[in-house]
Amino acid sequence: MTNDAASGAQPILTADRASVFFDGIFSEPKLSHPEGVAIGPDGWVWTGNQDGDILRISPDGERMERVASTDGFALGLAFDGDRALFLCDLRHAAIFRYDLAKGTLERFTAPGIRIPNYPLVDRAHGRLLVSDSHASGVPGPGIWSYDLLTGEGELWFSQDLNFANGMAMRADDRAVYVCETFSKAITRIPVLENGEAGGPEPFAADLPGLPDGIAFDADGNLVVGCYEPSRLLRIRPDGARTDILIEDLTAHTFCHPTNVAFDGTNLYTANLGRWHIARVAMDIGAPPLWSTL
Repeated sequence: MTNDAASGAQPILTADRASVFFDGIFSEPKLSHPEGVAIGPDGWVWTGNQDGDILRISPDGERMERVASTDGFALGLAFDGDRALFLCDLRHAAIFRYDLAKGTLERFTAPGIRIPNYPLVDRAHGRLLVSDSHASGVPGPGIWSYDLLTGEGELWFSQDLNFANGMAMRADDRAVYVCETFSKAITRIPVLENGEAGGPEPFAADLPGLPDGIAFDADGNLVVGCYEPSRLLRIRPDGARTDILIEDLTAHTFCHPTNVAFDGTNLYTANLGRWHIARVAMDIGAPPLWSTL
């Protein structure tokens, strides 16, 4: 991989393309240390906080509402269309399911997963894939698969990953891309015809930062939120080049950015180190909506 980002190249976007979308330091509830961010079918920006609150922010960024709470610590979240929201919870070591029609929140998974970090809906196989960060500094398995309706699950990818974190799929590629945060790498795991996991392949390595959350844009580039330093990266579709997309040397607008989510040409980032969601005006927007691999 050609890593121009490590050679002192300037970021693609200037810092003024980023702004604070919603500042929750004095809100009630507080938007304290948000990790996950996703765009809901209602057009609102959904996130969570250190108290396990599930929160949604109006599209104009003027108000925030508490939807439900796990009384834990909210990590990654993902929507199953307009049916449900899945939320990973650190304190409970579980995934919760919020029914969007009924407005009810229930624990979705039995004990087994250690650190459920990020959920990824795979509608093609009727399942929810969830990264298990295992333990900080101790690589371990892996990625779990849970039935979207019953919550029954098992390890889907059982090989060791070095703090498995954010995940993404691309419509034209039968594979799961996963952050290995403490390896500074993105790994590609093929999805075989029978839905099983193939052998892992390096996609991007020696990244100039600790990758946490990822999302593909409409051109197939992978946008990466880096927990440290506070920057976003952009990796070309073939993994051959990585650039710094935008960064914040003061760690104010971006402060340990984690998960990222597209809404048109706006990119939203959670900031685990502070109390806000940031927004970036992008040149390339979201990929087309799709529900299967």
